[in-house]
Amino acid sequence: MFRFIIKKLLYGLLVLIGVVVLVFFLFQGFGDPSRLVMGQTGDSATQSNIRKELYLVNEKGDPIPKFRQFLYYLNDVSPVCFHSKEDISKKKLNGIFIGNNMKFGLKVPYLRTSYQSKRGVWSILMQALPGTLILALAAMFIAILIGIPLGVIAAVKQNTWLDTSAIFSSIVGISAPSFFMGIIIAYLFGFVLSDWTHLHISGSWLEIDDITGQKRLTLQNLILPAITLGIRPLAIITQLTRSAMLDVLDQDYIRTAYAKGLSKRKVIWKHGLRNALNPVITAVTGWFAELLAGAFFVEYIFGWQGLGKITVDALEKLDYPVVMGSVLISAAFFVLVNILADILYGIVDPRVKIE
Repeated sequence: MFRFIIKKLLYGLLVLIGVVVLVFFLFQGFGDPSRLVMGQTGDSATQSNIRKELYLVNEKGDPIPKFRQFLYYLNDVSPVCFHSKEDISKKKLNGIFIGNNMKFGLKVPYLRTSYQSKRGVWSILMQALPGTLILALAAMFIAILIGIPLGVIAAVKQNTWLDTSAIFSSIVGISAPSFFMGIIIAYLFGFVLSDWTHLHISGSWLEIDDITGQKRLTLQNLILPAITLGIRPLAIITQLTRSAMLDVLDQDYIRTAYAKGLSKRKVIWKHGLRNALNPVITAVTGWFAELLAGAFFVEYIFGWQGLGKITVDALEKLDYPVVMGSVLISAAFFVLVNILADILYGIVDPRVKIE
């Protein structure tokens, strides 16, 4: 198990390095980012200072090659790093550092500062991350809670109206884009029927009390975006559960279980479903990672404060450090979720060996 986790972590590290390369050369490898920071106004001295801060030029004002700029960026975003005393103080790096002038350390990744707000990108994204995680977990919870039982029922009631209805609904759910369903659901339940649903088109997971000014957690605004985001994984989980259950129910050990006198409910839900869960776990873990990216449009439509809305707003303002940091954090979650999925395979299905 330990060797397996180490091997997966190494693969994940290679993926993250590839993402860092792509992100850097896509957003900062071309053009002059200092102009975005400075805006339309600013003198040459201001631009020179900004270029030094972004590692575009050295202390003498000479341009730094793109490859060295990339190494500086990699050193910033990597938890394992080398920084001078001046860098640690200037960038307010958090971590453990050893050494004299040039220090070796383990730190919280430094994603640099926003072009627009001048705040640290890490603090901006960490403030928005809980909103995206809450939304993704709620959407996946809805998809699992409804999708697995619906797929089991469709398999057990094969070729009946229940089976046909489940298949038709799942096809519609897979075909409908999230942004389209988001607009329809927001307009219908958040505007036309708002007097009956008491739901709003937009809102965050935190509300500010008008009298005291205190922030309080509210899940009312979560319902519509979670349903919207959960439609596609629900449809896929339904179809996968149905297909897997149909294969499992034809196996010899299922007939043996019936021959031993076990009840139909116990055979289906204990013996059948457990052996059919492997493809479902693949879908659940894979889609949870996808939901972190798919939540971008849903968050923007419903005004939900999360990584998606922050990233879309940053793209509109050409605030590239925020966009770059958001992509890196999403990629890190994708890697971790896939490692977790591989571990769960071995726990749920004994036939899968983890080596």
